Amino acid sequence: MILGVLLAGIAYLARAYNIGATDPDSPAYESVISQLVSAIVGRGIYYYVTIGSVLAVLALSANTSFADFPRLCRLIAQDDYLPHAFANRGRRLVYSLGIGILTTFSAILLIAFGGITDRLIPLFAIGAFLAFSLSQAGMVVHWKRIGGAKSGASLAVNGLGAIVTTIALAIVIAAKFKEGAWITLLLIPGMLILFERVKKHYLQVAGETSCPRPLDLTDLQPPVVVVPIKNWNTLSERAMQFAMQMSPDVIAVHVSAEEAEAFAMRTQWEEYVSNPIAEAGLIQPRLMILASPYRKLFSPLLSYINQLKEEYPTRTIAIVVSELVESKWYQYLLHNQRATGLKAALLLQGGERVVVINVPWYLETPTKLQNVQKIGIIAGGIGEPPAEEIAAERSDADGT
Repeated sequence: MILGVLLAGIAYLARAYNIGATDPDSPAYESVISQLVSAIVGRGIYYYVTIGSVLAVLALSANTSFADFPRLCRLIAQDDYLPHAFANRGRRLVYSLGIGILTTFSAILLIAFGGITDRLIPLFAIGAFLAFSLSQAGMVVHWKRIGGAKSGASLAVNGLGAIVTTIALAIVIAAKFKEGAWITLLLIPGMLILFERVKKHYLQVAGETSCPRPLDLTDLQPPVVVVPIKNWNTLSERAMQFAMQMSPDVIAVHVSAEEAEAFAMRTQWEEYVSNPIAEAGLIQPRLMILASPYRKLFSPLLSYINQLKEEYPTRTIAIVVSELVESKWYQYLLHNQRATGLKAALLLQGGERVVVINVPWYLETPTKLQNVQKIGIIAGGIGEPPAEEIAAERSDADGT
């Protein structure tokens, strides 16, 4: 009733003051509400209170879309026609992804149409009448399935509604085709194709990952563990410890661009790895040095892993990647992200028998800073500890 009174009042006042719609593309564009308020009360405080109230009501009415669109996406996602992330509730107990997508697309539409909402009316009209037509047609099918004498009247009402709304839809499309209705005619088939592709993907994933059988306990061999090492430091030590706990077959791989680097790596390996393991009577891991004169890192390592796959055709190849984890986000800018790139390359090109294991080392800034300061004092001549301690301190502080 309030809406009816409002519309009747606007119609009467618009005729009384000779007010009509203006061209949205004109610099003098002004909405009918704004013209009416200006004509009746002028441009004083009442004008801004009225226009502000209209804006608040419109903003509040947008809540309907932001409440129901995410729910609709959730229902479609539960049927596997949209990514499953649409069905996840965020920390505010709403479907955050649907809200974010709606916000983004709304902004894109407003920008594309220059902020003139009149141009969006054809899109709204087509969406509304299409929804009416589909719902009425769905009810017709519903009453047909139920059958019986009682459903006859309901079927006739919904059938008439489907016909009328479909005719209205066709008229809107024909009349507003050049004004933006063509977008909907492209968007709806595109969305249906997208839904079908998403559904097909989920069916494929479900088919490939289903396992309707007991746990396969045959051929449970320990993996062949590969540990990429740049030089000997705390990260390398932790990666080697983890690798030796997993398997007796451990291979440390060092990619060297120069012979001097290879010699330094062999020396460190002999002193810090081979000798302690021999004294402990444990199985010795192997050190493989790959020459890379053009300073490539990933290609030689991937080639060697492919060789190991041929050498061990029935065993899993586990790659243990040590990675420095900085305490501050901006500290990531100070280090190259080779570990991240290596993991991505291994996951994309390694194959199904290659497993990537990440061993993080969390950087403790105060401790490392004390080590660096201690090294600086030693270099100043205050003391001269053994060379092994200096090397360990520097490697630990560098973190590379």
